[in-house]
Amino acid sequence: MVSIQIINKSSNALPKYATMGAAGMDVHAHLNSPLSIAPGQRVLVPTALYIAIPCGYEVQLRARSSWALKKGLILPNAPATIDSDYRGEIKVIMANISTETQTIHPGDRMAQMVLAKYEHINWKIVEQLPPTTRGNGGFGSTGVGK
Repeated sequence: MVSIQIINKSSNALPKYATMGAAGMDVHAHLNSPLSIAPGQRVLVPTALYIAIPCGYEVQLRARSSWALKKGLILPNAPATIDSDYRGEIKVIMANISTETQTIHPGDRMAQMVLAKYEHINWKIVEQLPPTTRGNGGFGSTGVGK
């Protein structure tokens, strides 16, 4: 378990896991009044959360599956990355891909937050890559969908 410093400037609960096996924590909308999102519209929804992510980690924001299915509300840049050196407010880019106006209410659980470990790359320039059975085949070359 990783400890992360957090400032919560809202009256909403801190992000938390809904179950023991959950990878993501629910993130709440910090709004003074309901926010309507027209079909095709994108909005930036504040959370009033500020976090200090340790180096070597990122926080990813993802859509809640129930909102994507039932409301057509998605994160168009999902997974969104919050870098370890960012200290501003976490905000969620939300898009309405449904055919109806959707509304986010103050305190709604609107997204998932996932902590992910990463490695930095050290490039090694070569003239040839090691061979594999697949080689340079892509986009269906493994027989998926055939």
